[in-house]
Amino acid sequence: MIDQHFWQGKRVYLTGHTGFKGSWLALWLHSLGATVKGYALTPPTQPSLFEQARIAETIESEMGDIRNLAQLTASMVAFNPDILIHMAAQPLVRLSYQEPIETYETNVIGTAKVLEAARSCANLKTIISVTTDKCYENREWVWGYREDEPMGGHDPYSSSKGCAELVTSAYRRSFMQAQGIGLASVRAGNVIGGGDWASDRLIPDILRAFERQQAVVIRNPSATRPWQHVLEPLSGYLVLAQKLYQEPQTYAEGWNFGPHDDDARPVEWILNQMVSCWEGSSWVLDQNAHPHEAGYLKLDISKAKARLGWQPTWHLDRTLAKIIEWHQAWLAKKHASRLP
Repeated sequence: MIDQHFWQGKRVYLTGHTGFKGSWLALWLHSLGATVKGYALTPPTQPSLFEQARIAETIESEMGDIRNLAQLTASMVAFNPDILIHMAAQPLVRLSYQEPIETYETNVIGTAKVLEAARSCANLKTIISVTTDKCYENREWVWGYREDEPMGGHDPYSSSKGCAELVTSAYRRSFMQAQGIGLASVRAGNVIGGGDWASDRLIPDILRAFERQQAVVIRNPSATRPWQHVLEPLSGYLVLAQKLYQEPQTYAEGWNFGPHDDDARPVEWILNQMVSCWEGSSWVLDQNAHPHEAGYLKLDISKAKARLGWQPTWHLDRTLAKIIEWHQAWLAKKHASRLP
C-alpha cells in the first residue's frame, strides 16, 4: 500500500519531529527517499528517540515553536514542501490538567498557525493534521466512534484536540479547497512502541518500573483503550497522503486509524502480558485519587479499510512483545535507528 516510488524526492514538512511519533515518522519518510524538514521544540524527554536514533543526521531539523507564526511561516515557505504533516502537540492528558492554557495554545492556536503558514506555500498539495481518538465526545460506549461522531472532551487535552478538529474543518472549507490543497485530519488510537519515554504514559511507566525492579503502580486497571503499535497509524497517514495528493477533494476529511476490534483491551490485560515477558516484574494498584480519565474508548476503522484499503497488521500480543524486544535491545546499547 505504501508506494516508495511516490515518496522518492517528495518534500515533506513535518512538525513535531522530535516527539515519539514524529521521530518514528521522520525515520520512515527518510527510508522512503523523501526530503524531510522537521520543525519542533527540543525533544520532550531524556532520553528521546530523536537523539537516540540520531534523526538530526538524516533530515533537516529546525527547533521552533508552532505558536511563533513568523518563524514557522518563514521556515515552511523557505522549504517549499509538497506535503505537510502536522504532529506537534502537547500530547498528555494529565499534563493538560496542570497546564490547560498552554495545552489549548499549542493544540488549538498552534494548529491554526500551522494551517495559516501553509497557505503561503506555493507547491503544497497535501496536509495531514494529526489529532487523537480522544477528540470525540466520550459517552463510554462499547462500540467504536465513527468519523462523523461529535467532537468533545472532558479534560483540557481531549477538548483541545476536538477544537483542533474544528479548526482544521474550518480551514479546509474556508481556504484549502479553493487553493486546491487536500487537508485531512487523522485520529489514531493509543499509540505505543519502542522509544517512548514520556511521563504518565502506560508503557513507558511500566518499562521504567521493570528497569528498576519495582512494582508498576497503576491508577485504573479497568480502563480500556484502542492500543496499537506506533507504525500502524503512521502507515495509515502515509497511505492517506498518497491518496490525498492525487485526489485532494475526495479524501479531504477526517479518518480513524485504530487497531483490530479485539485489541481494545483493559490496562490490566496489558500489564499481565508484559509482566509475563519480563522476569521478576509485578504491578500494584494506586490507591490515591486522580483526575478524570475516560474509562472506555474504541475507534471504528471501517472507513479506512473500505476506502483506503488500510488495516492494522500486528495484534496486541505481538506489539507488546516487540516493545519489550526493542527496549531490551536499547538497554544492550544497540543503535536505536536500527532496532525493529
